Amino acid sequence: MSERPTVHRNQIAEARNVLGEVIARARFGGEPTVLINRGKEAAVIVSYEDYATLRELRDYLEELEAGERSSDKTNARVLREALDIAKRRALDSS
Repeated sequence: MSERPTVHRNQIAEARNVLGEVIARARFGGEPTVLINRGKEAAVIVSYEDYATLRELRDYLEELEAGERSSDKTNARVLREALDIAKRRALDSS
C-alpha cells in the first residue's frame, strides 16, 4: 500500500505568490494543496491525473446508478458508500 501524499494548506493570497511551486507539487509530487479563504477550505489544487480519475469515478457511478441490472445498482450502492466514507474521512482530517 502506498503512503498518503503530503497535503499542503495555503491561504489563497499566499498560494498566488508561489503558484508555480503549488502546481509543481501537485503535478510531479502528487501533493495536493488546500486553498483557504477566510479560514475555510475553499478549493484544492490537484494533479490533472487525480482530477481525471475523480471525474471517471463520478461518471462510472452515474452509469451504474442509471443501469437496469440489479448488480449495477448493488455496485453503485457500494461505490457511493465508499466515496461517502472517503469524503467524511477527508473532511475530518482537514
